Amino acid sequence: MQMNGIVGYLLTPCDARGQVDHSLLAQHVERLINLGVHGLCPLGSVGCLPYLGDEERDAVIRTTVAAAAGRVPVLAGVSSLSTAHTVRHARFAQEAGAAAIQVLPSTYWKLTEAEIFEYYRQIAESVSIPVMVYNNPFTTGLDLSVSFLSKLTELPNISLIKEASPDETKISRLREACPDHVSIFIGLNRMAKQGFQDGAAGWCTAAPNVCAPFILNFHRCVASGDWAGAEHWFSRQSELLNFLMDHGLPRTVTAGLELSGVAAGHLRAPLSPLTPALNDAMRDILKTMEII
Repeated sequence: MQMNGIVGYLLTPCDARGQVDHSLLAQHVERLINLGVHGLCPLGSVGCLPYLGDEERDAVIRTTVAAAAGRVPVLAGVSSLSTAHTVRHARFAQEAGAAAIQVLPSTYWKLTEAEIFEYYRQIAESVSIPVMVYNNPFTTGLDLSVSFLSKLTELPNISLIKEASPDETKISRLREACPDHVSIFIGLNRMAKQGFQDGAAGWCTAAPNVCAPFILNFHRCVASGDWAGAEHWFSRQSELLNFLMDHGLPRTVTAGLELSGVAAGHLRAPLSPLTPALNDAMRDILKTMEII
């Protein structure tokens, strides 16, 4: 199943005891599919990947794949600090039915390019499904260059790149440097319009949890070449997109869902809800957008 368009990133909701709420997770999957997203990603940043144990991560992937039931592709986050753990999660995701896996170079010590290349080589050779290389300098402290990302696509199964750096020229340069079979995805919300103009195949974002109609209308305009319409829909959501990123995706998406009347569950500690002032600010944005 091909990965393109709007890939919605899922919360990992917890219950009052701090355990993953799989029933609620399945409801979130159903809701996003019904809203029209083109793919789903459990265990991204909004899914609190670093705060979950191995068995919890496995269970989240199983629940997501089962709830999606083949209607949209599932892109599973599998990144871990060690290569061995990432390979373990990559293999599990494939066995569980994920259509592709997303991998960033999780670091404690800053990795060299040679170390990162070997990390991706071992992961790519451990599976037969597409691998998405995720460049996110905000969380890893590493900004992978265009030439290095292009080199990674020479490895087997690496056919997807999610680019989340603030460089406005990066997606255009990646599209030029990478083979045609490699799909580039937008990973930074504010880059969505420019990214599609520069040849991105899709946008990976947690925002559909809160404003799916705006994002899907924007994408429909992009797909039809209606750039005036795309500008209209993007400008209507830009304040919300910035707010989501500025104040932490798990907190803001949880608040946005609750304000919209959708059960979001509890956050995994140490994360805590938005402050009352920020919650009020989000309410004002949603009211302006006529979401609530």
